Parts: sequence; structure tokens; C-alpha cells
Amino acid sequence: MIRDQETLNVLLDTLSRFVRERLVPAENEVAETDEIPADIVAEMRDIGLFGLCVPEEYGGLGLTMEEEVLAAFEIAKTSPAFRSLIGTNNGIGSQGLIVDGTEEQKRHYLPKLASGELIASFALTEPGSGSDAASLRTSARRDGDFYVVNGTKRFITNAPEAGIFTVMARTNPDVKGAGGISAFIVEKGTPGVHIGKRDKKMGQKGAHTADVIFENCRVPAANLIGGKEGVGFKTAMKVLDKGRLHISAICVGAAERMLEDALRYAIERQQFGQPIAEFQLIQAMLADSKAEIYAARSMILDAARRRDNKEDISTEASCCKLFASEMCGRVADRAVQIHGGAGYVSEYAIERFYRDVRLFRIYEGTTQIQQLVIARNMIRNAQV
Repeated sequence: MIRDQETLNVLLDTLSRFVRERLVPAENEVAETDEIPADIVAEMRDIGLFGLCVPEEYGGLGLTMEEEVLAAFEIAKTSPAFRSLIGTNNGIGSQGLIVDGTEEQKRHYLPKLASGELIASFALTEPGSGSDAASLRTSARRDGDFYVVNGTKRFITNAPEAGIFTVMARTNPDVKGAGGISAFIVEKGTPGVHIGKRDKKMGQKGAHTADVIFENCRVPAANLIGGKEGVGFKTAMKVLDKGRLHISAICVGAAERMLEDALRYAIERQQFGQPIAEFQLIQAMLADSKAEIYAARSMILDAARRRDNKEDISTEASCCKLFASEMCGRVADRAVQIHGGAGYVSEYAIERFYRDVRLFRIYEGTTQIQQLVIARNMIRNAQV
């Protein structure tokens, strides 16, 4: 749903120009230093990127799902690290509060997330709990007006920068699976919160992940999201469709950037006395990539509009995540192939993108988890 086309066009033009003029030129610096320059982070705050999806009454832009994916198409045409920094504030770091938080919790935290004063981080995955998220072992024991939290979270995006953590912990050890899990807001600096060293990853330099360890961490009971135990996992599941559509849109934007670079190279690169773009086998790779990007974009826009219409899009969101992330990997592989030997050296952006986009098929639910979700939804619907 697009509320005001003219206003949206201004936003998309601003994002496109910011990506082109500020972020793309900084890609190599981010890759080499593993840091996003502070002046760029400040500009991201000024533009309002940290509050794209936070409701307007709490200081954000309150984008609809369709507006969000259109914005994501633009933001993703550069290093994924830039998107990662703002991603949790707009996604799982804030959405749990938006859908299930108390009004007091919303008014206290959402304006700070929207302005970028606080960076949010979502702490669900554990050393022994990934795709099987309901098996998490981090515990939260009630002690008067506090909960005492103990456990370790792994691969937590933005953990080194985070001001608050949305933490999933088991409040009822007698209830196995999702029913005993609750969600908490834990502030940075709370005694007992420790951040591990940054993970050394295959790609996505500048996007930081680390372990978060809780040792007898006393969290105020007022920070239990929604003020109710046992619904934390349900809160997480409520925002999954949105997160999967967002990542799908990021896959499309990244694929479009890689295809643009590959096309430009194919036109400029001469072999056998002519541009390699004239060779039909190169054209086939370009055409296949264009068709798959178009298909993914169309799927995502359709699913986004359905979500804005309050439809259940669990199956469609998983279809988008599965297809778009796998498509992005295929486009990356073709783009390297079109570049030939040049695609294997870091002088060209495609070498970095090839490593960066590999993660898209893993987080927000692996391809295999999406297959399970789709198939199980199909079987359940057929039996109704």
C-alpha cells in the first residue's frame, strides 16, 4: 500500500542519491577497516533511516510493507553492512515492541530507536539453538521486581553497537518448546551483560556480530515485553513475515547492483575484437539474471501488498525468501563468471558481493527452513 506517491518518490530519490553518492564510494573503506565511518552513520540518522518502519507517533516514518520493500530495493544497491546497521531498528529489534509492547515500553524506547540514538539487537540464536529456535536454553527466573537472566546468545547482529537487546529467554522451565519463552528488553550496561569478540566472517565487513553472554543479569520486570510471560516466541513469529520480505527485497537490490556491474563490464570488456556483451553465452547469463530479478521483485511486491491488506502471508513470505535469496546467489555466480578472472580479485566489487550475499540464504530462516514452512502450510491448508 502506497499512502502518498509523491512523498514516497521523494524518499526513494533521496535514498538512491545517498546510496550512489555517499555509500558506494565508501564501500572499499568499510571492507578494509570493518567499520562504517561515523560521518556516514550521522547522515543515516539525519535522513531518518533508523526509523523507516517505526510508527509516526513514535518519531519514525511508519512505512507500509510495500513502501518498505521499495526503499529496501534502493538501500541494497551497496554494501550490505550499511543496511545491517539500520536493519534491526526497523525490523526485529523494534517490531516486537510495536506489535506486543506496552504503551509505556513503546514511548520509552521507540523514539530513541527511530532517531538512531539507540541501536537495537535481537538476541534469539544460541550455540545449541538456531533453526530450532524453540529449544533455546537461556533462562529468566523471577526474583521480586526483577528477572535474573542467564545464558549465551550467538551470531547476534549489531551486538557490539547495541544499546538495547530484545532477548528471548525461558521463564518456565517446566514448559518445553515455545510456550515457556518470554521476551525482554535488556539495556546495554546492565550488570551481567557481556559482549564477546566480533565474529570473523566470510563477508559483510562492517556488519558486526558477536556472542552476548548474560550472567545473573537482573532485568526489571517492567522490561518484560507486553508484561506477560510465555508469549515471547509468538512475538518473534509475528514479525518473521515482515523480516523475510525485507530480506527478500534486499536480495533483489543487491542482485540488481551486481547485474548492473556485470552488464557495464560486459559492454566495456573487449575480446576477439568486440565487447563480450556481444557473445550469446554472456547474453544468456545477463538475460537469466534479469528475468529472475524481475520474478523476485514481482513476488515481493505482491506479498507486501497482501500483508498491507491484513492477509496471512506466511507461505508467500517464505516463498519470497527462498526464491529471492537463491536467485541472488545465482546472479552473484553469473556476475563473477562474466567478469572472468577480474571477478576473483578484490579490485572489482563483485568479489566482495559474491561473499556478502552468501549469508542471505542463511539468516531470517535458511532456505531449508523456508521449504519446510511452505510445505507444512500447504499440507495443513489441504487438510482443512
